[in-house]
Amino acid sequence: MSEKIVVGVDIGGTSIKVGICDSEGSLLHTYEGPTEVEKGSDVVCDNIAAYARLIVEQSPFEWDQVEGVGIGIAGFLDIPRGFVHKSVNLFFENVPLKDILEEKLEKKVLVNNDANVAALGEAWAGAGRGISDCVCYTLGTGVGGGVIINGKVVEGYKGMAGELGHMAIVPDLEAIQCGCGNKGCLETVSSATGIIRMAKDAVERGDRTSLTFVEHIMAKDVIDAAKAGDEVAARIVNRAAFYLGKSMATVAVVLNPQRFIIGGGVSKAGEFLFEQIRDVFRKSTPDMAQEGVEIVPAILGNDAGVVGAAGLIIRA
Repeated sequence: MSEKIVVGVDIGGTSIKVGICDSEGSLLHTYEGPTEVEKGSDVVCDNIAAYARLIVEQSPFEWDQVEGVGIGIAGFLDIPRGFVHKSVNLFFENVPLKDILEEKLEKKVLVNNDANVAALGEAWAGAGRGISDCVCYTLGTGVGGGVIINGKVVEGYKGMAGELGHMAIVPDLEAIQCGCGNKGCLETVSSATGIIRMAKDAVERGDRTSLTFVEHIMAKDVIDAAKAGDEVAARIVNRAAFYLGKSMATVAVVLNPQRFIIGGGVSKAGEFLFEQIRDVFRKSTPDMAQEGVEIVPAILGNDAGVVGAAGLIIRA
C-alpha cells in the first residue's frame, strides 16, 4: 500500500484527538486519549507522540506512509518555529513543541493555533471545500476565527491574524471590557458568554422575559426563548447577529472572501440566527464586496480541528 496519509492532532485540555486523513481531506480513522496536563508538558508531548503512532498501528497503514503530523493547539505561538510561548489550558510555557515531536516521531511536524486549524479543516474538507478564499467564525465560549486566502491560513506578523472575536466593533457607549483587556470586542456580544451575560443583565433589570424562570441560563435557553417569541431574548439574539453581520461587512472590504463559515455551539441556532446575520451583512456591505458571497454553517463539527491539523501538512 503506497498511499500517502497525514496525521492530525487536536490538543485539548482534557483529551487529545488524533486522526488520519488522506490527501483529499477525508477523515479515515480517529483516536482519542487523555491529555494528562497535570503531569506536565513532557508527559503531554509523550502522549501526543504515542497516540499518533498508535492510530497508525490500529489502521491498515504503515508509519512509512505518514507524510507528516499537524498539530492544533490553543495558546500564544511562534508558528514558524512551532514554539509554544504559553498555553494556559495545557500549562505549557516556552515549549519547543515542533522540535520535540519531530525528534520523537521522525516526521515533519507543523504547529498552528487551534482556531486557524479548525478554519483550515472547514476550508479544506468541510463547508469551504473547493473555495480558495473563506473566513471562519467559531461562536463558543469566545469568538474564534481563521482566515484562508488562496487556500492558505493567514497567520500575520505575530500569528494574530484571524482574531475575529477581538475586533472592537461595539460603540463606546455600549461597550464593556473584554477578557483581552480592550473594550467593545465582538466576543462580548456574539459569543455564548456574551449572550448569557446580556440575558442575566436583562433578568437583573427586571425585564419581562421567560428567562427569569431559568435557574442557570445558557445561550441555548436564550435562543430557544427568542424563537418562541420572547421579545427580550429576541433583542439579545438580534444584537449578537447584528455585530456579527457588521464584522463580516468589515472583513469583506478588506479580504473579499467568497464564503463566511460559522461554527460553534451558538451556530446551532440555525437559520433563525443566520438570516439575521445575512440581512445585516447585505445592508452594511458594498455591492461589489458582497456579490456571490455566502454565509453558511460549518459542517465538520468536532472533527474540524483534527482534519485541519492534518491539512497543515497537505496545504503547507
